[in-house]
Amino acid sequence: MITHSQPPKLKQSWQHALSNAINNADDLLEKLGLSGHLQAIDKDKIRQFPLRVPQSYVDKMRYGDASDPLLRQVFPLIDEGYPAEGYLTDPVGDHLAVTSPGILQKYQGRALLLTTGACAIHCRYCFRRHFPYSDSNPLSSQWQQSIEQLASDETISEVILSGGDPLSLHDDKLAKLVADLADIPHLKRLRIHTRLPVVLPERINASLLNWIQATRFKVVVVIHANHANEIDAHAEQALISLKHAGCQLLNQTVLLRGINDSVESLSALSERLNDVDVMPYYLHLLDKVAGAQHFDVNQVRAVKLVDDLRKVLPGYLVPRLVREQQGEASKTVIR
Repeated sequence: MITHSQPPKLKQSWQHALSNAINNADDLLEKLGLSGHLQAIDKDKIRQFPLRVPQSYVDKMRYGDASDPLLRQVFPLIDEGYPAEGYLTDPVGDHLAVTSPGILQKYQGRALLLTTGACAIHCRYCFRRHFPYSDSNPLSSQWQQSIEQLASDETISEVILSGGDPLSLHDDKLAKLVADLADIPHLKRLRIHTRLPVVLPERINASLLNWIQATRFKVVVVIHANHANEIDAHAEQALISLKHAGCQLLNQTVLLRGINDSVESLSALSERLNDVDVMPYYLHLLDKVAGAQHFDVNQVRAVKLVDDLRKVLPGYLVPRLVREQQGEASKTVIR
């Protein structure tokens, strides 16, 4: 059992922290002592996907460091506006995978439910940054249609809550949704894809843990951390709480140029994840989404990084290098 000492409690509710997220590039740079050090893209060009970052995530950034790996994940650089061949608004074929409003189904036995378009943080490499959420109706008022669709397909054994970020929804809505899903007998597992335990640890509160513990489902929580610095004492406590609630914890990382594309960075992340009992699961090659070309690491270099990672870590701490490709029956394992 994990028995780390608890950090000082965060002083505000997760809803308040979320509503007060920073949404102005100049304000973010000023808080970090970096005014004038980075050039942001014109906000009118990213109106659909503006800057958004909670203060609890900013607190982990290094003051005065324009190359800080956490800052570079969220800062909307002018590079986003440069044209790049092969970078698309739908790089992984999500649009074609929509089988009914709010449901994506790409792989046998699994269905992904888009619960919301909202997220606590806007990572600039997000493969769904251009996704038309309003067309897919990821709203609680349309969930009944999605539930009926899932109930009618007995080949589905696992449902994945995604978005946006499902944990940006209130617990009364999530608890009702999960209870309705639990009434479908052929569903065995509930998977939650979320970045909030890392970027907004206030979100892992008693009401969330209560409905997780109450469900009949085996709950798998797939978090998203790209750098060891993201897992501070508050994130650690959030993850420990999920573990104690019975969740299986996995992590998926995106390989990002200038952020985690070194053996030192990737090994430190795996070690930190192991400290808090989270399995390093996937290391994703960048989905080639328009606006994210400056993050790309080519496959040859990625393979070399993973091979070198195996030399310094035990095998269970080395994530699988994968790429998602439209139309394939599963993730493509590269290494």
